[in-house]
Amino acid sequence: MTDEQLPVTQHLEELRKRLIIAGASWLVAFIACYSFAEQLFQFIAEPVRSALPEGSSLVFINATEPFFTYLKIAALAGLLVSLPIIFWQLWSFVSPGLYKNEKKYIFPFVIASSICFGVGTYFGFFFVFPTIFTFLIKFGTGTGEINAMLSMGGYLSLSSKLLIAFGLVFELPIVIFFLARMGVVDYKWLAKNRKFALLIGFVIGAALTPPDVFSQTALALPFVVLYEVGIWVARFFGKKPEAEEETTETESPAE
Repeated sequence: MTDEQLPVTQHLEELRKRLIIAGASWLVAFIACYSFAEQLFQFIAEPVRSALPEGSSLVFINATEPFFTYLKIAALAGLLVSLPIIFWQLWSFVSPGLYKNEKKYIFPFVIASSICFGVGTYFGFFFVFPTIFTFLIKFGTGTGEINAMLSMGGYLSLSSKLLIAFGLVFELPIVIFFLARMGVVDYKWLAKNRKFALLIGFVIGAALTPPDVFSQTALALPFVVLYEVGIWVARFFGKKPEAEEETTETESPAE
């Protein structure tokens, strides 16, 4: 019975180790980024400041709001900075259960995952944010009788949720790649179920964005496009049945 429990104990210990390293890297990056928290907030607030009517500005509605806003922006920036280490720890945790020929993907995984997340946040911030906030603010102040006075905390909460959502959506080809390499899905199955991907994309858009059509579409369309990219990724890099049989016969999972 001890022999059966030992692997579970080892897995939990390994998971704890990886979580500690990932958390420590995030903490170090957070502390470093907090020194520039005010400048980082000014940068991330640029889309909404540009959309505000003349004479309007971001405000804080309680005395502690700026302090906690700067903490949150430092945490968000620290997460982005430490993502390569976090992805590395994720791979290191799952790699013992992979075949030797699959472990060679560790560097491409870390690099591609970090780049995809960064591209997603870049796309959301520079291409979607200006249109979203211009539309929402003009809609709210359209009558001319309502002034726009957005709070720092409220804006950061919405913008950080959107940035993370775009970053995660752009990870879709990476997820499909590894599911295809493991034989969980293939390109035929993905192509057959693309209509459900369209539905899921708009559900995700509706759940994670403000309740306007443009915001929801801006998140759903990249999801659908990247799903199509994932189909081609699965077609070219997915595990073939013959290759799977040969791998099963000639190799065994690494100890």
